[in-house]
Amino acid sequence: MPARTRNTAQRQAISKRLEELSVFVSAQRLHGELARGGTKIGLATVYRTLQTLASDGTVDTLRTDSEILYRYCGTDSHHHHLVCRLCGKTVEVAGSQIEAWANQIASEAGFVDVEHTVELMGTCASCAANRS
Repeated sequence: MPARTRNTAQRQAISKRLEELSVFVSAQRLHGELARGGTKIGLATVYRTLQTLASDGTVDTLRTDSEILYRYCGTDSHHHHLVCRLCGKTVEVAGSQIEAWANQIASEAGFVDVEHTVELMGTCASCAANRS
């Protein structure tokens, strides 16, 4: 029987703040935002909680060259992300064409049970307008 995850006040505070954000954030940024809001919580607790939330599918992760970023996941189904590289705005996308491509490539190579992660990075309309 898997261990039951406790729903502590700290876990609730982390989950609530992530739900309020529309962008991927680092554990350090989330820790700082919680502290500014008056929530006393250790950085190690934030990391552990984010790892647990990612494992159970409550949050999505985005790996950069230097860190892992986290974002509340608004859907239970498999999806991808379109992320603004300037402001971090994130849109969840289903990407049926990506799924078909991944399945075709896997099949051609003789692979089964293939998993994938696709993140599309770009500039959102608002940031593009501000740069003009």
